[in-house]
Parts: sequence; C-alpha cells; structure tokens
Amino acid sequence: MFKIIMIAALLFIIFSLAVAFVAFIKKEADSDKMLKALTFRIGLSIALIIIMMIGAQFGLISPHGI
Repeated sequence: MFKIIMIAALLFIIFSLAVAFVAFIKKEADSDKMLKALTFRIGLSIALIIIMMIGAQFGLISPHGI
C-alpha cells in the first residue's frame, strides 16, 4: 500500500510537469496555469521525500546499500 502511494505521487508529479510543459509550448508562459502546475509539482516532490523518509524510518520501505 505504501509503495502504491509513492508511485501515485510520482505519476502526479509527472502529470503536473506535463501540464506546465504544455502551457509553456502554447506560449502561455505568463499564465497562472504554468505557475500553479510547477508550484504543485514542487510541493508534491517535497511531500514525497518526507513520505519516503518516514517510510524508511518505520521500516515500510528498505533502502538499498550500494
């Protein structure tokens, strides 16, 4: 279940990046749509990092050693 949440967050991050890219390509660079999409992506990325740290701390995911 925990890994599914992480994968869903990654998919939302990629989708948000795609929305910002489409707004940029359509020359709507000054629009709020691109700004909101990129802000949402940054927030999701930070949340995903925190979720991964919590998951590693509680043993829900195990980091691999190199």
